[in-house]
Amino acid sequence: MPLFPFIIVAIVGYLLGSLPVGYLVAKAKGVNIFEHGSKSPGATNVKRVLGEKFGPEGKLLGNAVFVIDAIKGGVAAGWPKWTFPMVAEWRSPPSPGFLDLSFDTDNDVLIISTVGLVAALLGHSFSCFTKFRGGKGVATTAGGFLVLMPVPLLISAAAWVMSFYASRYVSLASILAAVALPAAAFFLGQPPLLLGLASVIAAFVILRHRANIVRLLNGTENRFVKKSEPPQSPPSA
Repeated sequence: MPLFPFIIVAIVGYLLGSLPVGYLVAKAKGVNIFEHGSKSPGATNVKRVLGEKFGPEGKLLGNAVFVIDAIKGGVAAGWPKWTFPMVAEWRSPPSPGFLDLSFDTDNDVLIISTVGLVAALLGHSFSCFTKFRGGKGVATTAGGFLVLMPVPLLISAAAWVMSFYASRYVSLASILAAVALPAAAFFLGQPPLLLGLASVIAAFVILRHRANIVRLLNGTENRFVKKSEPPQSPPSA
């Protein structure tokens, strides 16, 4: 397979993932998200912090951050999947050597799409625009897998919803959803590359939640609570 497209996809994916949406949204409301809550620019922390300060508007902004972060992953995985086969079809014969943009098999396209998603996940978690700080990658991962294997992703999303509403712990729901993704990919017979990628990313997401796991085991993790429940201590997830 040609090398040049992989370089392009990796750079574009990383820059897309690095866009610090949560940080910028919070900053627009006068909040440095790195100084509040869990000090993460991820959608969960943005929703908690802005929700406390601005009520429903703040929560809506947190939801918007999740959607945009998911779009980052979807675009990073999707544009190579849809673009390069068309380019290869238009360019006949292909360019020689390093600048070759042609792909011989569907597996080649799948590989380059996964490169885009992995690069976006790394960019989101270690953004060059925020001194290599970032979120835990749940939304970005979800957006990418919605493009690459939508049915296992929807099963994983269902696991998240059920876990969250049963426990009110976002961190626990995210961890269980991460585990459900490769499990669903395995039982639905997804290509080995996607199964392997889902497993690696699930491990990455769990690793990024290691502090949350400690708090869950200690009984000190904070929950999203209903208005009728007594207030919790300041969020730290």
